[in-house]
Amino acid sequence: MTGQDDDRPHRVTCHLDHLLAARGMTLVELSHRTGVSTVNLSVMKNDRARAVRFSTLTAVCDALGCQPGDLFTVHPS
Repeated sequence: MTGQDDDRPHRVTCHLDHLLAARGMTLVELSHRTGVSTVNLSVMKNDRARAVRFSTLTAVCDALGCQPGDLFTVHPS
């Protein structure tokens, strides 16, 4: 993979905002429950993340009672 590949827009959408709203939870509360910084969660929520650690994904899914497929959608090219 070359540096040029990193410039392409990704096709993954994060649904963290919807999951938080459905649970009546704030990003700050999720941060406290997961130990993941609010800034990192915000980057993920706003589809600006370039990568997500499995430990972060696991913590978020545990806190929200969801599966990774509930959190992300990959759109067709």
